[in-house]
Amino acid sequence: MKQEKLADCLQICGRELKCGLKKKFQRVFEGIAKAGQSTLLNEFYTELYITEGGTAEVNDEHEVRQIEAASRKADRAETTIRPEDILKGSPGRDGPIRTVMTKGVAGIGKTVLTQKLTLDWAEDKSNQDIHFMFPLTFRELNVVKERKFSLMELIHHFFSETKAAGICSFEDFQVVLIFDGLDECRLPLDFHNNEVLTDVTESTSVDVLLTNLIRGKLLPSARLWITTRPAAANQIPPDCVDMVTEVRGFTDSQKEEYFRKRSRDEEQASSIISHMKKSQSLHIMCHIPVFCWITATVLEELLRSREGGDLPRTLTEMFIHHLVVQAKVKKVKYDGGAETDPHWSPDSRSMIESLGKLAFEQLQRGNLIFYESDLTECGIDLEAASVFSGVLTQIFKEESGLYQDKVFCFVHLSVQEFLAALHVHQTFINSGINLLEEQQQTTSNKPDPTVFYQRAVDEALQSPNGHLDLFLRFLLGLSLPTNQNLLRGLLTQTGSSSQTNQETVKYIKEKISENVSVERSISLFHCLNELKDVSLVEEIQQSLRSGRLSTDELSPAQWSALGFILLSSGEHLDMFDLKKYSASEEALLRLLPVVKASKKVRSCGLDLTNNNLQDSGVESLSAGLESPHCKLEALRLSGCLVTEEGCASLASALSFKPSNLRELDLSYNHPGDSGEKMLRAKVEDPDCRLETLRYRQTDTLRYRQTDTLRKLKLSDNNRKVTRVEEDQSYPDHPDRFDRWAQLLCRTRLIGRCYWEVKWREVVHISVSYRGIRRKGGSYDCWFGFNDQSWSLRCSDEGYSVCHNNSQTSIRSSSVSHRVSVYVDVPAGTLSFYRVSSDSLIHLHTFNTTFTQPLYPGFGFWSKSGSTVFLC
Repeated sequence: MKQEKLADCLQICGRELKCGLKKKFQRVFEGIAKAGQSTLLNEFYTELYITEGGTAEVNDEHEVRQIEAASRKADRAETTIRPEDILKGSPGRDGPIRTVMTKGVAGIGKTVLTQKLTLDWAEDKSNQDIHFMFPLTFRELNVVKERKFSLMELIHHFFSETKAAGICSFEDFQVVLIFDGLDECRLPLDFHNNEVLTDVTESTSVDVLLTNLIRGKLLPSARLWITTRPAAANQIPPDCVDMVTEVRGFTDSQKEEYFRKRSRDEEQASSIISHMKKSQSLHIMCHIPVFCWITATVLEELLRSREGGDLPRTLTEMFIHHLVVQAKVKKVKYDGGAETDPHWSPDSRSMIESLGKLAFEQLQRGNLIFYESDLTECGIDLEAASVFSGVLTQIFKEESGLYQDKVFCFVHLSVQEFLAALHVHQTFINSGINLLEEQQQTTSNKPDPTVFYQRAVDEALQSPNGHLDLFLRFLLGLSLPTNQNLLRGLLTQTGSSSQTNQETVKYIKEKISENVSVERSISLFHCLNELKDVSLVEEIQQSLRSGRLSTDELSPAQWSALGFILLSSGEHLDMFDLKKYSASEEALLRLLPVVKASKKVRSCGLDLTNNNLQDSGVESLSAGLESPHCKLEALRLSGCLVTEEGCASLASALSFKPSNLRELDLSYNHPGDSGEKMLRAKVEDPDCRLETLRYRQTDTLRYRQTDTLRKLKLSDNNRKVTRVEEDQSYPDHPDRFDRWAQLLCRTRLIGRCYWEVKWREVVHISVSYRGIRRKGGSYDCWFGFNDQSWSLRCSDEGYSVCHNNSQTSIRSSSVSHRVSVYVDVPAGTLSFYRVSSDSLIHLHTFNTTFTQPLYPGFGFWSKSGSTVFLC
């Protein structure tokens, strides 16, 4: 083709293609609804939050769980990308971008995003370096999967403008092929066994065309954009994907923008936004644009009609009202009734029952799209179903015989799960049959609703990856008499009582107490919310508000409640302070999901200073450091009782690549020589990023002659004190103890301090205020026998501690002649440890509030030979 003719052909074909795409995408039916007024895409489109990064790995968790996790990531310091730049990649990226995969849960806005980008190109607003943009959906490709095409024939089939222009090759053009909805693909996509194809004019199956396109064997100059739900991402080999992006839906500000764009009434929009923020469940789900549409549809109708009663606060209430709104539309628009007429007629009741059966049966099979034959099996008439367009959506229209089948889906997965729960609920109430049981029980006894709901809880807890989480929330929500009243006219019978609900609540709380996983406990708390029981959460919230939360005595259920509160508080966790709740290994393990959700933890540093983690807690942390997704750069474990064993775990974790950790603080611990050696080797390892290692923080203490009784002898550069018979020639000093063999150092203990002591015979290792009495021979002058000092007594018979004349013996399997002291003055903790080889064995911790400056002190009980040596 000559250059001039090529230019003319390109201009004509491009203009016609853009015209066709503008016509196709400039107007959309919001919520994927077919009936009613279409909306200009540019008028209602709200920017989405899109991030770059990650892998094309599978995530098969329930998508509501993924949305809840995403809601805690909002406003993080992540790499975001503008829609118009998706096909370009971020600045500074190495290498060209050929294939982009965009992940996102159902209803998050992936399809509308592809439509918006295509429309912007067609309207000459962006990506004008691209000559041709061909948006295809896997639903369209499913319909022609049995036919054979060459790549050119396939493009001509769907974009007739290119055929009319006589274009038979695209090597000379900048081409983008968009494939939307990989999760709905019914093609095998056999990358391993499909033959290699390089000729764009050679006919073959659609499956072979796609695998060779994605592999880069066919039309390697083209750029590809594939969208998918996370669970299907692994259908494409990772080495075929150059960049992964994720659509997170709406941020909080984008939610508000959406509602204000949709409603022309500013007061109404403000009321909707205010109500959404009051309910954490609704607020989280509104990250999904389709759910924003459902929320707006329901609240606009309720605010407009000014009906009595509260606005919906739970998911079940919202979906019930959504169903009622659809019934109203049918009654008024299609049946010619008045708004005051009853919503439910025999026809509409029958239709919802059939839709519920369809929803449940297809959910059981894992199908989110289905065909006309599936509807017929459930007794659904297509024309009658179309009036419930806000619930069930016909995806394809019949256009010039192009599509051979009509394909259907529910507006959103959550709508399908709600109708499925409604079907299971109605079936049990009407016939006593539990559809969740594989083998139906035949009994003459009246079915017990309490057992029905408890078995549903058990079934959901056994479901891998939480696939029944949302279904269970709806099923339990439908058990409330108040919700059944909202469906009066649709439900011919009611099933449960307040006693049933109380028994279900009790059963769920028992399950929470069984140390279930964090994800499952959060799901169970959402179930309690649907049942309008917030007693466990309020109990912990009240303790938090009053400052009386004692984590030392929390039950497993209360720990779960605390984690749920912190994760669903609506406040971004810029920095999580574990000490605020408990300085222990148990607290770290119980609240690890909160730690993971903290912005500071994920993006830069984790400070666990002065927590009683010990080696077992460090081992748990090290497992997280080994993850390739760990972004931790600084880890501060000062004063965490880490020994050689914990250092070995850290050294092992740092051997995994890539490790982002650059700074490790192990001061005020006891790593031992071998622990120091292992970690120092990592600093010197060129393949390890660790740059800063702090591990020596033993505080320097010295005795002075002026503080020392004449029966105490100083030696070894004033680091050793021994009780002797003969007087030493020390000058007089008023601060000296005049009768008892004790001394008080002049080194003030500030902040956190740690030191180790070797001892012999019988000694007291102490800390004291300077105001302790020093004159006379009463026991009030002895360390530990007053309110001014705290003391550890060491002898070959064992250990004991003493404060304010109260003594406590310490059981210990053996005695070591080396002990350590760790004091955190601001935290009010004083701990003593037995040092054995390279490990610390905890002896006792005093918890108090230090009101005066502290100083180290030592007492010598026996007449001679008692010795203290500062290590």
